[in-house]
Amino acid sequence: MRLLLDTHIWLRALLESERLSAEVRAALESPDNELWLSSVSVWEASILAELGRLSPATSTSDWLQQMVAAIPRREAPLTREIAMMSRQLSLPHQDPADRFLAATARVHDLTLVTADERLQHSDEFAVLANR
Repeated sequence: MRLLLDTHIWLRALLESERLSAEVRAALESPDNELWLSSVSVWEASILAELGRLSPATSTSDWLQQMVAAIPRREAPLTREIAMMSRQLSLPHQDPADRFLAATARVHDLTLVTADERLQHSDEFAVLANR
């Protein structure tokens, strides 16, 4: 399976793995699965650090480099096609990060791993729910 990690799933996998369900933890650890991370998640984590919702021990830039390197993954770049798809998806809210992640999952045919209930019920892209 090709799994796109929502920002909070990526961070929880590294910082609070006990907050992941057994199913999600197993999926992330399985060598049969390919993990993907969007640059949007790096941007979102940077904002969380700036707002004080994350407290890196080093500079935010150094910490983000370490966090990205900590999980073997493929990068899901933000493209024009994803930007256009982000506005075409029928989502119950307008959060730009969620829209970009959902569109990335759709465009690249990835399964979005998320705990966000607003994203879990879409039939426009595949979801692995962290419940």
